[in-house]
Amino acid sequence: MVILFDRFNMPEDIYELIFATKQQVIVAKVIISTIKEHGGELNKTEMSFFATQLHDGKLEAEIDEPGFAGKKVKLSYNKRQFYDRILTPMKSMGLIYYDLYKKTYAISDKFTRDINKIGIMWQRETAKPLGATIKR
Repeated sequence: MVILFDRFNMPEDIYELIFATKQQVIVAKVIISTIKEHGGELNKTEMSFFATQLHDGKLEAEIDEPGFAGKKVKLSYNKRQFYDRILTPMKSMGLIYYDLYKKTYAISDKFTRDINKIGIMWQRETAKPLGATIKR
């Protein structure tokens, strides 16, 4: 997944920086809060149940969107799109870790480490002497 951002118009919410649509932002926030509610981990069955409830429009959640704050609303999102556009990108970016042996999903700090690594890579690139990258 590619994250493009304008550093002069950076959103306050990390989810808005990562995801393209408001609906994706809401669903991503709900899955993270669900993982937190379950002690920081969801097993494969619980994740599938979450995705099915979401797909069927039966998932109720409190969201912090204007006009809905403090109210429980039913959310609906296609199950396949949930896996393709939300969960898989969150795993590939290091926001969520899937343990193949325990078959559990957990919140991860790999995203933070990778973003820091990218910053260090850029510092090294800018410190290279003239002509070290490309010669014209």
